[in-house]
Amino acid sequence: MAALWIILAVVVVLLLIVVGIYNGLVRLRVRVDEAWSDITVQLKRRVDLIPNLVESVKGYAKHESSVFEDVTAARSAVLSAKGVKETAAADNQFEGALKSLFAVAEAYPDLKASQNFMQLQDELVDTEDKIQASRRFYNGGVRDLNTKIQTFPSNIIAGMFSFKVREFFELSDADQAAAEKPVDVKF
Repeated sequence: MAALWIILAVVVVLLLIVVGIYNGLVRLRVRVDEAWSDITVQLKRRVDLIPNLVESVKGYAKHESSVFEDVTAARSAVLSAKGVKETAAADNQFEGALKSLFAVAEAYPDLKASQNFMQLQDELVDTEDKIQASRRFYNGGVRDLNTKIQTFPSNIIAGMFSFKVREFFELSDADQAAAEKPVDVKF
């Protein structure tokens, strides 16, 4: 009879451990999903600001149509991106286009002094800061989830319940090299 109680106690303890590990994995997965949502919200906010910014720059720099076309194409790429890798690549292309747009704006002192342009630029800088914070939060959540999925004994539970390792939001080597290259604007 005592052996039955011991076996029952061991089973209950093991069951509680499994439930605890499973719930921890679920919490981490939800945190990663929330962080990804934060990234998409901030990317959407930035994408929504761009048409206003482009319109205010267009009035001053009419002959810079290729810059505006690049920004518009990059904006479309961000809007249509699916998944972490594609979104990261599109976001990098978009950041490069924005650098070119701001480089053009630097050449027009009246534009830089425009209240509308200044406000849009401040909002964009604020959004960029929020995107960076969201990326860090997302990557931290992915790190925690991936670590838990790959370490013992939680890897057993993760495998049983089909938890998958997530991708970090990062630039590819080519995108990283392009992001570090200065913007070249010629008039």
